[in-house]
Amino acid sequence: MHTGSPTQEIDQQERGFLLSLARESIRCRLAGEPTPSPESVGGVLSEIRGAFVTLKIDGRLRGCIGHVVGVEPLWQAVRSNAVAAAFDDPRFEPLRDDELDNVHIEISALSPLRRVDTDDVILGRDGILIERGPRRGLLLPQVAVEYGWDRETFLDHTCRKAGLDPGCWRHADTIVWAFSAEVFGEL
Repeated sequence: MHTGSPTQEIDQQERGFLLSLARESIRCRLAGEPTPSPESVGGVLSEIRGAFVTLKIDGRLRGCIGHVVGVEPLWQAVRSNAVAAAFDDPRFEPLRDDELDNVHIEISALSPLRRVDTDDVILGRDGILIERGPRRGLLLPQVAVEYGWDRETFLDHTCRKAGLDPGCWRHADTIVWAFSAEVFGEL
């Protein structure tokens, strides 16, 4: 598993750019137009980073797609994951035109993965990826806080997300990775 180097923090202007890019990318897809392609993007926005885009309507999940390990520059990851969260999340029907104005967009820009002991997972700071054999499950750092879970419940739910039994994180052949995320959304 690639773990990469530390990342820079995303400033307010860059956050605004990414949120606008996510919304405009979804709007363009709905309109049958090409997604935006900014001319010059540098700095932290051009770093290869993992990122997730979460869509909510009235506080309820409407789509969430991302990559835990960076496969493209951050701005491109946000653009492609915004479109994927809106139209390709298998848990939901594709976003409709009449829903876009009610969508709240949240972006999670991830740090590189680090292998951890489960005792070292800090709720609210760490997201986790559990890997056992070919199965993998991931939950973002904000999930444990949103649901008021303790560490064991967070780990159990991540096992379930991987299609494994709760408690699988206790097995010697299970690998637990942690990551942090800069999480920001539209106001």
